[in-house]
Amino acid sequence: MIRILIAKPGLDGHDKGAKAVALALRDAGMEVIYTGRRQGVDNILNAAIAEAVDVIGLSTLSGVHLEVAEELMQKIKGKNLTDIHVVIGGVIPKKDIPKLESLGVSRVFPIGSTFEEIAQGIKEIIDR
Repeated sequence: MIRILIAKPGLDGHDKGAKAVALALRDAGMEVIYTGRRQGVDNILNAAIAEAVDVIGLSTLSGVHLEVAEELMQKIKGKNLTDIHVVIGGVIPKKDIPKLESLGVSRVFPIGSTFEEIAQGIKEIIDR
């Protein structure tokens, strides 16, 4: 079973979408851990390690996706946790997707991505 941690980094307080994605992924057969709103990168990574997740899913609406992804990916690489995949969704401008991918983010799900696309994308990452 795929284990995924869903996190809301930074000061973004809107989590309705993250909770909806968490439920959809659970319904797709994944085990989902939701950390809640306003999480720091260290808290997110520590929770991912403690929960032995396969994937960290970041949900962001506040425009901090590049900064958060860069910090998280540096810490993942620094701790040699490259078996943990990172996906990010929310308000992500198309122009930022190549940068996120160059940082090591496995998949980006911008606004408008369906629950099926998200679940399938995560399954594809794990099946590689």
